[in-house]
Amino acid sequence: MTMQPSNSVIYLKDYLAPAFWVEQVELCFDLSANQTRVHSKISFKRNPEREVDLPLELHGSDLKLISLNIDGGTLNDNEYLISDELLVIPKVPDEFVLEAEVEIDPANNTSLEGLYRSNTMFCTQCEAEGFRKITYYPDRPDVMAAFTTKVIADKDEYPVLLSNGNPIERGELDNNRHFVTWLDPFRKPAYLFALVAGDLQVVKDSFTTMTGREVALEIWVEPENITKCDHAMGSLKAAMKWDEEVYGREYDLDIYMIVAVNDFNMGAMENKGLNIFNSSCVLARPDTATDGAFQRIEAVVAHEYFHNWSGNRVTCRDWFQLSLKEGFTVFRDQSFSADLNDAAVKRIEDVAMLRTAQFAEDAGPTAHPVRPDHFIEISNFYTLTIYEKGAEIVRMIANLLGPDLFRKGSDLYFERHDGQAVTVEDFVAAMADVSGIDFSQFMRWYSQAGTPELSVSDAYDSDSQQYRLTIKQSTPATKGQEEKLPLHIPVKVGLLDAQGSDLPLILSEGEASGEQGDNSRVLHLRAAEQTFVFDQITNAPVPSLLRGFSAPVKLDFAYSQEQLLHLMRHDSDGFNRWDAGQRLALDALKAMICQFEAGHVPELGSTLVEAYRSLFNAQLSPAILAAMLALPSEAYIGEQYAVVPVDAIHACRKLARKTLAKALEAELRQCLTENQLPGDYRPTAKDIGKRCLKNTCLSYLMVLEHSDIVASCWQQFERSDNMTDVQAALVQLVHSNQDDKAKAALDKFEQEWQQDALVMDQWFQVQASRPHPDALARVKALMEHNAFSLKNPNKVRSLIGVYCNQNRVNFHSLDGHSYRFLADVVLELDRMNPQIASRLITPLTRWQKFDEQRQQLMQAELKRIAEADLSKDLFEVVSKALP
Repeated sequence: MTMQPSNSVIYLKDYLAPAFWVEQVELCFDLSANQTRVHSKISFKRNPEREVDLPLELHGSDLKLISLNIDGGTLNDNEYLISDELLVIPKVPDEFVLEAEVEIDPANNTSLEGLYRSNTMFCTQCEAEGFRKITYYPDRPDVMAAFTTKVIADKDEYPVLLSNGNPIERGELDNNRHFVTWLDPFRKPAYLFALVAGDLQVVKDSFTTMTGREVALEIWVEPENITKCDHAMGSLKAAMKWDEEVYGREYDLDIYMIVAVNDFNMGAMENKGLNIFNSSCVLARPDTATDGAFQRIEAVVAHEYFHNWSGNRVTCRDWFQLSLKEGFTVFRDQSFSADLNDAAVKRIEDVAMLRTAQFAEDAGPTAHPVRPDHFIEISNFYTLTIYEKGAEIVRMIANLLGPDLFRKGSDLYFERHDGQAVTVEDFVAAMADVSGIDFSQFMRWYSQAGTPELSVSDAYDSDSQQYRLTIKQSTPATKGQEEKLPLHIPVKVGLLDAQGSDLPLILSEGEASGEQGDNSRVLHLRAAEQTFVFDQITNAPVPSLLRGFSAPVKLDFAYSQEQLLHLMRHDSDGFNRWDAGQRLALDALKAMICQFEAGHVPELGSTLVEAYRSLFNAQLSPAILAAMLALPSEAYIGEQYAVVPVDAIHACRKLARKTLAKALEAELRQCLTENQLPGDYRPTAKDIGKRCLKNTCLSYLMVLEHSDIVASCWQQFERSDNMTDVQAALVQLVHSNQDDKAKAALDKFEQEWQQDALVMDQWFQVQASRPHPDALARVKALMEHNAFSLKNPNKVRSLIGVYCNQNRVNFHSLDGHSYRFLADVVLELDRMNPQIASRLITPLTRWQKFDEQRQQLMQAELKRIAEADLSKDLFEVVSKALP
């Protein structure tokens, strides 16, 4: 009997515990490219807390049912109901064993969910709801069970057979086939299931845990990538050591495996004991990967490893709690990267991304709370809000508690909930119990969408020697949430005297964390408006507000240019020192944009030029200096406007860079020379900082296009032994007006790297971001290149994603051709890979930020998409985006 598929909205308020628990799962896979057989044997037990006689409901998608029986008895067709999404058995005992055999087609599974083929290997992706494409199962995170998995395949084609846990048996079968059986002793939800089979090679190492246990470490890759694993292995060992030292968390299995996969929707997946990675997040060698790639690998390897506790041992009760594991783990991997590298630079990088992309998400039609209250397709909530803003919520808790209490809170959380599927309330309760802080108001961070705005004013009374900070908070209305309540916001502040030194902070009015007299205090903003009074301040100070970006908010304070210069030169908080420079640059750029829109030739004021000049003598680390020399991005500048002046932003930022390059040419040349690095490449924080600074100087000087600099850039491109310097030079050549040099460089790069898929992704990115009028035509032509495939998410992101998100002046061309191009690609992709299609469409959903002509063009494409037969993923995004 069949049922119709459902496209309904799922609400958090409707959560019910499952009608049946699963005790144990036994799986057997007989692998074949088009006809894989999956036999499942699942032990069920009725949940005594739910109503009696409830039917058994199992999720299933794209499955061909071969057989079905309960306790050995075969079910007839009239004993169950089946649809495209569910298998329902109305009458079942309270305890029973269900056996099912299904057939699936991995080779044609272009969604890259469930079991699919990547090149010649089998692999899986089961988060969030991919396991239902493998077999019939209650595919929800609160159903946890021990898994035993037997994998059978041809011995020559698939000599390596991997799954979760520890291998317990292996052997030979007829017809040149073999098998390996794996046992995962830890109960887990189905989204953490993993399987890999292929002709792979392995890099092995080991790690001795804090209790003396030896853990085998393995990174499995296709043979051509075996020389690219050392950095990932080193990062894994560093992460294991850090997690023991900082969080007291020890790894639990005998083996920890990573597999690199070319076709993958996400960055990586934390499947218990068998992490499956997008190859871009694990493979690196100095000649093929940039510093940014090395750092990303370090962070992603750590992130997935940290999930072993914050996600696997303690998991989510339901998908509304996704940030419970992702926000906490992002915070953990950010802290790890900060400890291993330059902490201030790491914070700058994280906040720069948050304030452009996540703040834009908060202000757009798909804005949602960190814990959404409803969804149609859960894949649409793997967003920056869930991950990055979720991490900021955890960071705020850490700011409110301080490091010692935060560690006690995390220890209590892990001990209390090991082996459980829990909620964000459980996490926050552990923090409240160790600190005594009332987090009831703070919980609004999880339920209110949008970016809060702080308006700050100050006053100094010389007679009483008191300094007052008055802070007002508000959050703009978002779709479905017109009224916003005050949040509990930690605002970390410092006060600088005339010499730039931090003043001791003695608070007479207002609640704060930290010791009286500390140079930084965390103010507890709870009301819509509060005043904080500091005593014993002998002269009017300059406030350093929101140090370390202590809360994900927009800050409005009427800083004068002199105050910003003072902070830029003296603030002891590295993030705020950079931020003062960004504010100074933003003010200068906005003045230029105003001149441009008034029909005048814009000019960059001398204040910013001299401020940047002073940086070269400020004894800053190379990494910080590089960050401070970088102008705000076009995306971030655009976020400052209700209606984005696309062309004005591009023209004025370009002119500002040229003005700075001319004025600071001598300093830039000297800095370029001083930061050359002899010897072998090293991905250390110090060397990465020097390369970044050198290439920042080169990017400024190339704006001038002096013949000697162009020659120097070409020499760097031709002779460098590391991809960081090669790619930096390639970008400058391709993005310049030196068309002959650009073509020659692109041809040479392609010839050398055409067999390396990841390096060719960089080749696509450089061209997609080229801010020349032929950009769209170039992108369309590159889609026909033999190294490009619409079926590969990395290729789509590298070419189409980069063009639509980073080449703003061309994507938002008034002819609307790029909008139509993106809509066409999204419609084609939706038939193959709905997840990637629904993420790629994001630029069109931000139509409210643009002028009326662009709005109409973007809406027209959204309406055209809406008229098609769409996946749930794309339907949900488009329906929210349309007015």
